[in-house]
Amino acid sequence: MPNATVIGAGVGGLAAAVALARRGWTVTVLERAAGLENVGAGLAVAPNGLRALDVLGLGERVRALAALQGTAGIQRPDGTWITRTDAAAAEARFGLPTIVIHRATLIQLLADAATAHGVTLNLNTPAEDAEVPGDLVVAADGLHSAVRRKLFPEAPGPAYTGVTSWRFVVPRPPGELKLSETWGDGAVVGVVNLGDDLVYCYATAPAPPGEKAGDERAELRRRFGAWHEPIPSLMSAATEIIRTDIRCLDIPLPQFHKGRVALLGDAAHAMTPNLGQGACQALEDAVTLAAHAGDLPGYSKQRASRTATVAAASRRIGRLAALRGPAAALRNTGMTIAGRLGPNLVLRQMDPIFSWRP
Repeated sequence: MPNATVIGAGVGGLAAAVALARRGWTVTVLERAAGLENVGAGLAVAPNGLRALDVLGLGERVRALAALQGTAGIQRPDGTWITRTDAAAAEARFGLPTIVIHRATLIQLLADAATAHGVTLNLNTPAEDAEVPGDLVVAADGLHSAVRRKLFPEAPGPAYTGVTSWRFVVPRPPGELKLSETWGDGAVVGVVNLGDDLVYCYATAPAPPGEKAGDERAELRRRFGAWHEPIPSLMSAATEIIRTDIRCLDIPLPQFHKGRVALLGDAAHAMTPNLGQGACQALEDAVTLAAHAGDLPGYSKQRASRTATVAAASRRIGRLAALRGPAAALRNTGMTIAGRLGPNLVLRQMDPIFSWRP
């Protein structure tokens, strides 16, 4: 029976462990932390990610959670709509819904599946302090991957995009909750139902790298307190706020493997969150790698071009959202006109991403 060692117990690492174990591999996962990841907030699992989860036997369990419903879209800070999309139309087009799930919930589902398939999970084990045996080594060690630096020492590291982010989860307020992103002058706020009467919120804005506020909730109210409700109320209700500078790999790696070592997820192609595809691409990586575990050049060929395209599209959306002044006003007008001319224009643009199949 072939042996694989996976470095990192995030979404991509655990998904790879499950996918390999289902194909008869003996798998060990090494994780630096003393416990499974329970930080973070919500993440989107789009139709392409759900198809990958189907391969892992977890698609139905995730689909049982709350899906996006009703009208979603982009608003201005005063609450008027720039463009709107119907979630039912999106599900009809792609055959599957988009699910927003708490990151810790998805991690636990993957960990339970890994255990059920006999995967050994070693916590509190930094890879640099451990022997890493196996016929295959999967590096899923994230944005600042030590394995990537070792395999590709000449490749540029993560680049700061000029934008920082805040994420938090709060109880759902009474009344109607519009699911939307609000685009202001270089800043964005998103509001999404998370299920269990919880709401996931995120915000991004330009800031110097490494900057922190003594009181992040007060900082959010300072920046977004004049925006439309329920944004100020949701921010006032936040008790635990995660602030993270947004970094990505601006220059794609030429390949995702060397010898018997394969890179996966953020270690291979860290992208901006603007399309909500980070976890989905890691899930795609995992099932593709398991199918090509004996042919790593084949894995690289399939995944390097695919993820470079998705990352570039996400970066473009990020730059569009970051426009300020007259450029932002022109952007909003153009998006409104386009939405009126073709209500399905946004959905058509997502075809190459959401229509992926294992």
